[in-house]
Amino acid sequence: MSPAFPSDAGLGDVIEDLARSAGRLASAAAGLSDAAVRAPSGLPDWTRGQVLAHVAYSADAYTRMLELARTGREPGPRADPARVARDAALPAGRLAERLRASLGGFTDGARALPAPAWERLVTALAGWRHPAWYLLLRGLRELETHHLDLGTGYGTEDWPDRYVSWALDDTLTTLGARRFPLAAVTDTGPDRRWTLAPEGPEVSGEGHRILGWLTGRLPADGLRTSCALPAPPPWPQPPLPGWGRAGDGG
Repeated sequence: MSPAFPSDAGLGDVIEDLARSAGRLASAAAGLSDAAVRAPSGLPDWTRGQVLAHVAYSADAYTRMLELARTGREPGPRADPARVARDAALPAGRLAERLRASLGGFTDGARALPAPAWERLVTALAGWRHPAWYLLLRGLRELETHHLDLGTGYGTEDWPDRYVSWALDDTLTTLGARRFPLAAVTDTGPDRRWTLAPEGPEVSGEGHRILGWLTGRLPADGLRTSCALPAPPPWPQPPLPGWGRAGDGG
């Protein structure tokens, strides 16, 4: 069984979630000075400028994949990864404009994509495939996680409920399939529970705090657990079960 679209939302709902998330990050970027953009972010060894340039580059890649889903043809060469370093060195105002343009292109492309195209498979840079609709969720994850990483006061408690709900489902489904040694997880907010393994510690707490721990953004201090917790693996990982890799015939 492949990962699922959020059960409480339609495509239009998630596109608007994406647009609101993009707007929040773009506004935060527009408020940064040159010195603030050069300052360290919440990611080790990354400046805020590098975080913003990375998000812009990712948005361009998602826009390209939407166009591939729409036409069935490669829309041209992928953007040069070296552009991230060049954009990170831009003055704050120009970097904010670059980010806003890239995010606008992604959300505009999503709003314009015809319904049949959402089920077409596209291939991530790492080689794994997924339907075009998964780009919306990848984009939302990118925006919400890196807004937190920007280190400007946006915390896990600011993450939208629908994002937290989907991201927990997606992450815990993958960890369960990978036999991660965690028996069960309980989100005490809406009282949701996931069973991952036949044995191992159990953990409970607010959903945004659990997701913050699983993504490596928060320590486990605020969570309740039956014993010591294993270290979460690098995040995010390709969804598993999923849609396979390019060229595997699956």
